[in-house]
Amino acid sequence: MTTKHLTHITEPPGVAPGTGYTQVVTGSGRLVQVSGQVAFDEHRNLIGAGDPKAQARQVFENLRRCLAAAGADFSEVVKFTFFMTDIAHLPAIREARDEYLGDLPLPGVTPPAAVCPAVRPTGRRGPSPGQPPRAPRPGRPSRPARSRSPRC
Repeated sequence: MTTKHLTHITEPPGVAPGTGYTQVVTGSGRLVQVSGQVAFDEHRNLIGAGDPKAQARQVFENLRRCLAAAGADFSEVVKFTFFMTDIAHLPAIREARDEYLGDLPLPGVTPPAAVCPAVRPTGRRGPSPGQPPRAPRPGRPSRPARSRSPRC
């Protein structure tokens, strides 16, 4: 589906469709980056203490205002990254998102840390198994390889 300058690819060939997000979003035009938002109103008062749905609504209202300040709206969002204190709050966040996005195609989503088994490191230090160690680059000290594993 295409909206303005964005093309949403929900099911790339060979990839399972996402539930509640788009797998790929491509676009052209200017780039607008919005800082992460929390449930503060314009006076820095916390909205919806203890109520994840009210907090999520305030976050999306803040996002709407930030986008509007840049001359943009939710139809131009490529990706959301959700951070939460409890994975049980995800339905409330999705409900607020859906209220603000309406019938727009869903952007890509970085899932919360609570589902991190779906995430793995993209690089590592040290040689591949069965490979000889690489020589250090000139002018750089050699460092020992470190084991990295996802932290859940």
